[in-house]
Amino acid sequence: MQIILVHPGLRQARTLNIGRRTLVGFALATLLALGAASGLLSYVTLHHVLGGQLPFLERWLPRFQPETARAGREALMRQNIDALAVRLGEMQARLARLDALGERVATMAGLKMLDLGVLAVQGGRGGPVPADGGRSLTLDELTREIDRTADAFARRDGELGLLESELLYREVSARLVPSAQPLADALVGSRFGARIDPFSGRRVAHEGLDFAAPVGAPILAAAAGVVVVAGRHPGYGNQVDIDHGNGLVTRYAHASKLDVAEGEIVRQGQKIAEVGSTGRSTGPHLHFEVRVDGAARDPLPWLRAGMRTPGTPPLARAR
Repeated sequence: MQIILVHPGLRQARTLNIGRRTLVGFALATLLALGAASGLLSYVTLHHVLGGQLPFLERWLPRFQPETARAGREALMRQNIDALAVRLGEMQARLARLDALGERVATMAGLKMLDLGVLAVQGGRGGPVPADGGRSLTLDELTREIDRTADAFARRDGELGLLESELLYREVSARLVPSAQPLADALVGSRFGARIDPFSGRRVAHEGLDFAAPVGAPILAAAAGVVVVAGRHPGYGNQVDIDHGNGLVTRYAHASKLDVAEGEIVRQGQKIAEVGSTGRSTGPHLHFEVRVDGAARDPLPWLRAGMRTPGTPPLARAR
């Protein structure tokens, strides 16, 4: 092959003779250079794909991902699933302890969980580890177990809420029953029932309890309620009547001073008056009555019920 070079800077045309071997060698060199460049470009591209820098190419070239990388990711996923399964087991154990605690609280309160619509306690879990170590949970199985445990916690929350409501109702009801002492550290003088009247000497019915106490000693509400009477009475002297609902009324008589007015709401243990000797009385004391639908009842059973309630001061023995 001849190549003739013509240029204004040349005095005369030059002729280059290129042989067949030279031409073939040049072509081979060009092909080798192109192949090397292509290989270098492919290497750089795959390196970025495996490094996560070109995720859109990684999706198109999954066949180039090493098996070791996939195995590592699967092992990491299995490790995370097993860790979550362990945590789930701990939550289920705590749920069982919560069930047992609720059952004990209900028993202490004199209730049965089934009476409140509460399911029976599941009990503890345990036992030896299987020889083969057991089978690991799949992701679907773990998801279902988590859902079941979450539902169980929701049910227990509702059940304990019912138990709390029942205990709160009992506490409120107890405060509406005359179970607290109307006088602190007072002795019972005349009890409920027949006795000799100190003025007439005749045998008459005594419709309450007489507590001996000095003038000015604080008289306390035996239960929460609404004051319906606060004034002077010929026989009872300065008198306070408290309505506790359902026809239940307590009466406090012979006071020297009244600290409440009609229509006032009082709480259990609140001071409502002071001991005196007003009305038909032979000396300073508190005359205390319990009436149900207007009929007098012995106050002692109510006060003794308060003795069994934690925090209630004991009733002084009768003289």
